[in-house]
Amino acid sequence: MSQNALLRSAKGLGIPGTARKEDKKARLKVAASAPAEDRPDHFAMRQGVRCAGVHLIVDLDGAKRLDDIDHIEATLRRCVEAARATLLHIHLHHFQPNGVSGVAVLAESHISIHTWPDAGYAALDVFMCGSADPDACIPVLREAFSATRVGVNEILRGCDA
Repeated sequence: MSQNALLRSAKGLGIPGTARKEDKKARLKVAASAPAEDRPDHFAMRQGVRCAGVHLIVDLDGAKRLDDIDHIEATLRRCVEAARATLLHIHLHHFQPNGVSGVAVLAESHISIHTWPDAGYAALDVFMCGSADPDACIPVLREAFSATRVGVNEILRGCDA
């Protein structure tokens, strides 16, 4: 992998322009917002609790392939697919002499990873709102990294929102 290829895009997001030309002839009409009770809030339900999202803190011990950036990217993509989430983009950084940090940015939030290959350890955050299923990432991670131990802590975010 080229060291310059750190941003890996799932969609052709392009580079946003910084200037906009104003066309005085064409004015945008702003549609009236739907009443708040009719708008989807993308909150999640977890065991009958309504929350902004489910945040899984994941520790992988005895893990392998933690310095393989291509394998990590493919695993993040499999996690997104398993969770039925929407990938916006992936950004990964390969450290020297080893280790990878990165994030898969999702419409539903994110999956981040930080690896310590020499210690066989990886720390991940899996945070998702709406109907995405963050739990579906756990078996994908266990298999992909051949972890001898997978620890998962769950935080329900925004329960009082």
